[in-house]
Amino acid sequence: MRKLAKRARLIKGEPQTQSQDRPQEDALHASHKPQEDALQADGKHAEEDTPHSEHKQLEEDEQDELHASDKLQEDTLHARGKQLREENMQQGREPAQQGKLRIGGEPQEAKLHIDKEGNVIQPEGRKQANPAKTLTNEEQRLQREERIPDNLEDVKRILEEQVGLNKCFDVVFREMVFGGTKTGLYYINGFAKDVILVEVLDRLSYAQATKQSDETFELFLEKLIPHIQVATVSKMTEVVANVNMGMSAFFFEGETQAITIDAKTYPVRSTAEPDLEKVVRGSRDGFVETLLTNVTLIRRRLRDPRLMFELTKVGRRTHTDVCISYIQDIVDLDLVKAVKDKIDKVEVDGIPLAEKQLEEAIFGKGWNPYPMVRFTERPDVVAAHLLEGHVVVLVDTSPSAIILPTTFFHHVQHAEEYRQTPMVGTYLRWVRFAGIAASIFLLPLWFLLVTEPQLKPPGMDFIGPDKQGHLPLLLQFFIAEVGTDLMRMAAVHTPTPLATAMGLVAAILVGEIAVKTGLFVNEVILYLAVAAMGTFATPSYELSLANRLARLGLLAATAIFKVPGFVVGSTFLIVFLTVQRAYNAPYMWPFIPFNAQAALGIWLRRPFLSMKQRLSITKTVDGTRQPKRRS
Repeated sequence: MRKLAKRARLIKGEPQTQSQDRPQEDALHASHKPQEDALQADGKHAEEDTPHSEHKQLEEDEQDELHASDKLQEDTLHARGKQLREENMQQGREPAQQGKLRIGGEPQEAKLHIDKEGNVIQPEGRKQANPAKTLTNEEQRLQREERIPDNLEDVKRILEEQVGLNKCFDVVFREMVFGGTKTGLYYINGFAKDVILVEVLDRLSYAQATKQSDETFELFLEKLIPHIQVATVSKMTEVVANVNMGMSAFFFEGETQAITIDAKTYPVRSTAEPDLEKVVRGSRDGFVETLLTNVTLIRRRLRDPRLMFELTKVGRRTHTDVCISYIQDIVDLDLVKAVKDKIDKVEVDGIPLAEKQLEEAIFGKGWNPYPMVRFTERPDVVAAHLLEGHVVVLVDTSPSAIILPTTFFHHVQHAEEYRQTPMVGTYLRWVRFAGIAASIFLLPLWFLLVTEPQLKPPGMDFIGPDKQGHLPLLLQFFIAEVGTDLMRMAAVHTPTPLATAMGLVAAILVGEIAVKTGLFVNEVILYLAVAAMGTFATPSYELSLANRLARLGLLAATAIFKVPGFVVGSTFLIVFLTVQRAYNAPYMWPFIPFNAQAALGIWLRRPFLSMKQRLSITKTVDGTRQPKRRS
């Protein structure tokens, strides 16, 4: 039995002199002690009853029996140890040294537990490998369909389930044979450019059969597809996403990869001048609904290699392309990171209304009527703001670019001012400022002077109507405001040839008859027309609508509370605009907080060469517009 314990120590790789497993050895010896005692008792009786020769024969038989028992136990332990090593190999473990465990990278002695029957028990410190997770039928199906099948019939089955192949009339899957290889072409009819696909198919018709299947795919990819933008895709979901963006995909029998080519074309209108930002002198091109065309218009004006266009996608269903543009060595990179983080956090099913929905998702300004970003459809305006360190966001399917951050005074600038001389540009700017101020304060101030005659300055006694009319002045103003908005909306929804006639009818017939019947007084129509012209003179359409709401609110406060209402309402409007911030940019900068040099640039249209620094609300890295010349 001591030989059995010695064999156990040999299997563990321990020196024979170690005695740390003495309990196991004693246990084994004790388990076989009854057998030994029985044999010794039998031998003792045999010694008494048999002659010396028979006694010697019995001793030899006893030794042979013990030797056979030791041999049997040794073979059992050896077989059990071999079985354990094979199980470890099957579980992907490294075959460790016998009797050694590695915990934390250091070899440690392992205790080998043996039961009474000679079986080796797994050490307590060793953990069994986690059993393989059993996948459900749905998970197995998704796992299979994530990979591209090597059979075209399976490919068509997946496309039928995912994109409605054979149901959607514009989803096409064309099967052909090139070079002895069965090939499937998958594309969407409205996106595919016929000229490019015909050229690719014509080239593939010259393919020759190869002996090895792996050479076929490389042959198609590197030699037989004459196109610039070619990529390999190994997931079915990526193939479907690329084709939905306008690409075309090739599947090959026996291959688990697909080849996609960028052969898309979108319906594109001409780059006409924007209707809301027309100029007398200047470029006549404008953004369109195609993102790539808009990027090209910007690059044509800014040929700086550090001009960046980063692309991302928004919308779980629409997968709308959103492009973030900036000049790398001018812009504040923290601003770029903040914009990208906010766009990445937008979790919606889609943004079909493009830039406006994205702007609301980014800022989340709620019921604030004033715009925190500037929208423009002119590429020259975008280029000018990029040079000032702003970030521009372009959204596919929209002709409007988002410029941020912006202040109140970014919305009152127009490209026409910079197309004229500095003196003329300054005059046009002042006229525009006067019109914007009139669109907000003219009607409330006139109403205050009419209702409080003692506030009229000397020589201004003519202000105010001789007759009040059949309706109160406040009600006349509100009806006229609603009528003006109604005519504007009708003009938008009316074809252009009819819109002019409708405007004449509304202005002459409705206005004149309303005055003659006594519903309105002449001065109400006059001052309302001046305020409306100031509204239409505002370059930013969003700002003009916000100013209109501010005018109505201020008019109501003046009518109810008279002088305190006008003062408190005007103060509230200024304070409200002052506390607004867009990406940590004060909305009333450069007046609050005050920056003298930048404020001078707001009041005056300065000569181009006099602007040597970038007077921008953003923290530009390169603030020099005109570097000093080397002598």
